[in-house]
Amino acid sequence: MGERIAEHPILGVLEKGEQVTFTFDGKTVEGYAGEPIAAALKAAGLMVHRYTQKEHKPRGIFCAIGRCTDCVMVVDGVPNVRTCITPLRAGMKVQTQYGTCKDFLS
Repeated sequence: MGERIAEHPILGVLEKGEQVTFTFDGKTVEGYAGEPIAAALKAAGLMVHRYTQKEHKPRGIFCAIGRCTDCVMVVDGVPNVRTCITPLRAGMKVQTQYGTCKDFLS
């Protein structure tokens, strides 16, 4: 099982909100409202957020400050959401992403 991130390099100390549920690729997962989606996934032991387009290599948290695209996922139907800085809300639908920004524009 993963570990919960207690302090974020940009967002600071993460205050735990109420425990909420959301879905990850159709499976129910628990996290805390307001924590980054990536932190909730890591705490649940879910480390792969997307796969690269050309070589289908797995990617997950890398910079954790919203600068790279390794943690982008499809959130509530919107692709390319940087999950390392996007706060979790109850009922979110989070999905593994295949490729990145430009792949969804064509």
